[in-house]
Amino acid sequence: MNPRWTRRPEGSTWGDFGPDDERGRLNLMTPQKVLQGVAEVREGLTFCLSLPLDLPGGNVLNARRHPPRITPTKRANGKPVTNFLVCEEVDGASDVICDDLAVIHLQYSTQWDSLAHVGCLFDPDGRGAGPTFYNGFRGGRDIVGPTSAEDANNPSRAKHLGIERLAEAGMQGRALMIDLRAHLGDARTVVSWEMLRGILDADGITVEEGDMVCLHTGFAQRLVEMGGNPDPDLVHNLCAALDGRDPGILDWITRSGLVALIADNYAVEAYPARPARGEGCAILPLHQHCLFKLGVNLGELWHLTPLADWLRAHGRHRFLLTAPPLRLPGAVGSPATPIATV
Repeated sequence: MNPRWTRRPEGSTWGDFGPDDERGRLNLMTPQKVLQGVAEVREGLTFCLSLPLDLPGGNVLNARRHPPRITPTKRANGKPVTNFLVCEEVDGASDVICDDLAVIHLQYSTQWDSLAHVGCLFDPDGRGAGPTFYNGFRGGRDIVGPTSAEDANNPSRAKHLGIERLAEAGMQGRALMIDLRAHLGDARTVVSWEMLRGILDADGITVEEGDMVCLHTGFAQRLVEMGGNPDPDLVHNLCAALDGRDPGILDWITRSGLVALIADNYAVEAYPARPARGEGCAILPLHQHCLFKLGVNLGELWHLTPLADWLRAHGRHRFLLTAPPLRLPGAVGSPATPIATV
């Protein structure tokens, strides 16, 4: 018997990897998958897949999230530790020291979502619906934090399903690129399963169990070109995004066995989603399917264009991906500096 649930969402993987599992599909990222990734390294070339973490710039993508702020730490006398001459405190010392602190919104730029990022109002045990996350972990018990504006500055913590689970898994293995931009250009396009299947067939791409999958749309490249001053109207009308409401896409994610789904756009899926039409009204249906049901982590706002262009020019789509997040216990998301090696 599972200690947290007696019923699970239809089509979910809850319990498949054990009653207390917090890694979800990352359990399929085995040593064999790492070796398959290493086997894709032929040139020894590396690509940084992170945006500068002060991009996109401003807060036009998400009003809650702001660029990082870096300031120096302070000495006991309150003076900043920037070009600090140690000889002021230690006679004869020649050291000059700089020391920083950063205030950073963890999901502002290139990022990973943990399985604690998006849950669902769900009844896992017949006692009534409440905030519930992957494998039956509960909001208010397992994912805790302030609930009122008065308490908003108090600490929060994912006691389970936090971003440290990705760091512990290593996030290294075989990945592949699906180049939506090469087929669809930079126009705003909501990608259906029929469109995605056509692109997979055209490029001869097969996703296998344990693979990490990257979707190149060109969105992050456009942010780079905007130089930290994104046009608030344009950024919401650029490039491809998956139709998270399309049952064919959700079924493909389930059947493929992919362990992480990564894109260079804001949310992987088109946001806001198209109307629910009588089905569950998740505003982020692909997030709910991946994070809540399957235990599939999502990566967002990765800078994929240079790698995607190189892979297409060389007739390849697979590579070794190394992409651990910060090992920050209790966080629901994290910046990342992913590296692709080809």
